Amino acid sequence: MNPAKVVRKHVKTLIDLPNIGRAMAAELHLLGIHTPEQLKGRDPYVLYQELAIVTGRRQDPCVLDTFISITRFMDGGEALPWWTYTAERKMAMQQRSEH
Repeated sequence: MNPAKVVRKHVKTLIDLPNIGRAMAAELHLLGIHTPEQLKGRDPYVLYQELAIVTGRRQDPCVLDTFISITRFMDGGEALPWWTYTAERKMAMQQRSEH
C-alpha cells in the first residue's frame, strides 16, 4: 500500500502495510509471515537472506529496503516509502562486506 495512505489502526493484513502489494505479501508468506504482527522485532536483513534461500535466487536489493520499511513500521516507526531506506541499506551492506 502507498505509505501516505496507511493508517496504523487499520493495518490488519500484509497488504495494509506500507509498500506491500500482493506479490510482496506472497513473498512474506514463503517466510511463514501471514500477519503484520509477525514482523515485530524481526531483522529485515535476516528476512532478506531467508527469502533468497527459500526461493533459491538472489533478491533485488529493493526487497531489503521494503523489509526495512515494514519492520520499522511494525516496531512503531513512520510509514515511509521503501526507497527512504536505500542509503541506509547500502551503507549497512558495505559495512557487512568489510567484516
